[in-house]
Amino acid sequence: MYQQMFSRAVANATGNVIREILKLTQQPDVISFAGGLPSPDAFPGEELQEIAAQIIGKYKNEVLQYGTSEGYLPLRQFVAGWVKEKGIEAEAADVLIISGSQQGIDLLGKTFINPGDGILLENPTYLAAIQIFNVYQGKFNLVNTDEQGLIPASLRAAAEKSTNKLVYLVPTFQNPTGTTLSLARRREIAGMLEELGLVLVEDDPYGDLRYSGDPLPAIKAYDQQNRVVYLGSFSKIISPGLRVGFAIGPREILGKMVIGKQTTDVHTSNLSQMIIYEFCRQGLLTPHIASVREKYGRKRDLMLELLDKYFPEEVTWTKPEGGLFIWAELPQGVSSTELLQEAVKEKVAFIPGDCFFPAGGGENTIRLNFSNASPEEIETGISRLGKVMKKYLTCIQKK
Repeated sequence: MYQQMFSRAVANATGNVIREILKLTQQPDVISFAGGLPSPDAFPGEELQEIAAQIIGKYKNEVLQYGTSEGYLPLRQFVAGWVKEKGIEAEAADVLIISGSQQGIDLLGKTFINPGDGILLENPTYLAAIQIFNVYQGKFNLVNTDEQGLIPASLRAAAEKSTNKLVYLVPTFQNPTGTTLSLARRREIAGMLEELGLVLVEDDPYGDLRYSGDPLPAIKAYDQQNRVVYLGSFSKIISPGLRVGFAIGPREILGKMVIGKQTTDVHTSNLSQMIIYEFCRQGLLTPHIASVREKYGRKRDLMLELLDKYFPEEVTWTKPEGGLFIWAELPQGVSSTELLQEAVKEKVAFIPGDCFFPAGGGENTIRLNFSNASPEEIETGISRLGKVMKKYLTCIQKK
């Protein structure tokens, strides 16, 4: 009834494929590797409960009143100091608190993208970024990647043959592939942004979840020309439900993002911001991250071991040093969407990879999340999925 009334921005927009699949896998007997969910046993629930009570008791009026759009100043100050570990030099004035790092993508779309403006994207890339930039009617220009992440020569070639404003990438433990951009490429990409007239959106929600290998500086650490907006988040390391993230970038850009935020939600929840700040101020963040890394690292290792044990030899997969995801490729011509239908019958689920490709493709790929399931569920679920794959591939070969 209302289709003709909808704006062009949302008329053809579709829901998040992952959220829709998660609805189908809510039955208690389905083992799901579908979402990008932190594990509930990694939430510091008791500590956060105590902190929340302290805040409400001590700062009731401040918490319940409106706050500044830029964010709670003590938290901004903490973030500015904390990101020095990633090689980023910042002051509180360079930090904007946002409602999860995903809001940062939306605010940057609102700030920069007019219908038809070019955006350079990895292929595949984060699904929500595709959806957000689609709402702003941006034009996608794709950049090639390999096992070391985005290829700088491909970025240059794509930028030189099309007009673009933004380049968006997830350089560390990328969603969906789990790959990490190499140190040399981080330097090279940062150095070419001004020449190419680009602003880079560095989305880094997973960077603190490293289980092996050496930490790498953020691309923002090499941003001599002030062309990078760095997006971080407390969702994967403390709690996604609190919806607290941050943006660090040129103050001129942050000023426009603040205006955009004022028209969206005015400010991020005062209570959420103060809970995160107190958790960090009390020295709980570093040991908590260490605990989360230990839990998730064991789950990653277990899933990789079981993939070797149960998956058909025709299937290949990434071996990420951190993050939440393993990316697998089946033989060409196989439909992971059809495979999912068979897998759900056997009470196991994953995300078909085609939804991460802005221009289509990837029908033979899948994304597996290892953080949310228990070790027992990982063992059972990968065993089930391996059997489904073998049966499905045998049927395909017989046709």
